Amino acid sequence: MVHLRSRVLPPAVVAWFARPSSVWWGFAAVHFYFLCWMASFFLSGNTFSDTEQYRQWAMEGYNPENLSGKISPWVYPVLAQIPIFLAGIAGPDLYLLMWTLGITALNALGLWYLTRGPRRVTGIAPAWWWLFFTVFMGYLSFARVEGITAPIVLIALICAAQRPVVASVLLSIATWIKVWPAAVLAPMIIASKNRLQMVAAGVGVTVVVGLGTYLAGGFSHILDFLINQGERGMQLEATFSTPWVWLSVFNIAGSKMADNTAINSTEVYGPGAEVAAFLMQPLLIVAAIAAAILLIRALRRGAEREELFLEGALMMTTAFIVFNKVGSPQFIIWLAPVIIAGLTHDWNRWKVPAALLMAIAMTTFVIYPLFYTPLIHAHPVMAAVLTTRNVLLVVLLWWSVQRTVELGRRVKHDDAPVVPKAL
Repeated sequence: MVHLRSRVLPPAVVAWFARPSSVWWGFAAVHFYFLCWMASFFLSGNTFSDTEQYRQWAMEGYNPENLSGKISPWVYPVLAQIPIFLAGIAGPDLYLLMWTLGITALNALGLWYLTRGPRRVTGIAPAWWWLFFTVFMGYLSFARVEGITAPIVLIALICAAQRPVVASVLLSIATWIKVWPAAVLAPMIIASKNRLQMVAAGVGVTVVVGLGTYLAGGFSHILDFLINQGERGMQLEATFSTPWVWLSVFNIAGSKMADNTAINSTEVYGPGAEVAAFLMQPLLIVAAIAAAILLIRALRRGAEREELFLEGALMMTTAFIVFNKVGSPQFIIWLAPVIIAGLTHDWNRWKVPAALLMAIAMTTFVIYPLFYTPLIHAHPVMAAVLTTRNVLLVVLLWWSVQRTVELGRRVKHDDAPVVPKAL
């Protein structure tokens, strides 16, 4: 790709893209486009995608007893309610504008942190990768809670080597907004020499969150986000739903895709689908334990700590997607902060998963927002696109597992001390 870029673009253009200031021009262009896209909705007082649900929660309150027959806001961890509420400070008509500006501000903070100080040069190419990724995934990241958590996780990953406790605090806060950052926090704790302090920081954040929730009168619902997931079936886009997608396409054994209106989700139905849904949660736990064992093994064999936690974060996060019965399109956003941090750490080592994730983002863009309706109506072409996306996710997981195993195979052939980077 670099060779192709050099042949297609004039040297002056290539040099411009390498300047730190160019990244901010790119940031402005991409975010201005999405602001204009959202303006087509908020100028008439409307919202886009899930932000309509967020607006209802912000305007009507967070007590499930007052939301009879509606989706409970406690499907998210409790701290998600803070950005959801803050976006409503300018009133319901401007809710989408405030939500978009909030995510833009967080992205700007993440980009500033990515390209400051010693990363002023090394962070430029990863920053451009992030911007191109946002072109495809922005329709989701600007309309979901993932858009709030992703820049927080990115900052935590970048500062983890030198400030592991700060990273733990940031990741713990992000986990109480949306669960997935736990997949980044766990490998970081395993690889860190400061794991006890990191665990203490995470526990401290959890205690503060619990106390605040208790004082606000919502403590009885604080774990609803875990309980509610157990009742879900196999969501259409989930990796393990692929066989039932094709059964639905060919209308075999009464298989179909249908809406679960209680949680605003499209799920697959057919022979064995309920059994698969029941097994997915224990399978996800087994996958997480297996990933942790691989990380511990690699660490004991002298793996370089920063590379270990980055590849472990990719492995664990991808496992959280592949072995998840939900599999919503916005889950792909979870992987971006890890890839960006990996590219910043070692571009050559991480360019393969970066290319894989960009391909995953492109296919996800075709699925949503372009052709989601044909997909839920079992169109064979869209089923093929979804299958391709899911296969790429499995390949990415396999890559991360292989790289982690490779780190564990490194054997010291001399007695020279190994000096790993601080973590």
